[in-house]
Amino acid sequence: MSPFKPGPDLLAKPGGRRGGMGPQTLNLKTEGKPPPPKGPSGVRIEDRIGVQAPAEVIWEIVYDLGRWPEWNPTYPKAEGQIRIGEILDLTLALPGQPEQALKAKVLDWVPNEQLHWRLTLLGGLIKTLRYIEITPLSEVGCIVDNGEIFGGLMGPSLGRRMARPVRQGFKAMNEALKARAEAEWAKRKG
Repeated sequence: MSPFKPGPDLLAKPGGRRGGMGPQTLNLKTEGKPPPPKGPSGVRIEDRIGVQAPAEVIWEIVYDLGRWPEWNPTYPKAEGQIRIGEILDLTLALPGQPEQALKAKVLDWVPNEQLHWRLTLLGGLIKTLRYIEITPLSEVGCIVDNGEIFGGLMGPSLGRRMARPVRQGFKAMNEALKARAEAEWAKRKG
């Protein structure tokens, strides 16, 4: 018999804990549930702007596709209805690029909060998720995120190649939306 008796730290497994390779935690909120879905991957191009108008006023302008030609330099033509699954007929006009006719499918919309649509080009080799999101900061102040995520096999390379004109287009659209919403809000406040 050896006079040596192992101490508790010698009985521990690798990682310094008894009975496992790492910390054993139990999260009651996620135990037994699948992990949350991952967000879309790809190249993201976005412009954000502060608007001094309520979310409702901004949303009314975004929602009224028929009036986009009056104010929107990036989409001088927009037709269709904002409903999940509906197809929007859009004309995209980016700085330094020829106008392009697009058919986009509405994926999601929440009044006063967001509009998301998807474009699928070249048989699915390019898939984009386009979004306009309104985040209220106060009763009369919001942040508008205007962006697109370029995914699919060829989408990220297109996104990187087109980053500058796309960002310029989103910036022009945001500035025009800001001017229109703030003018409308000033008119309503009287």
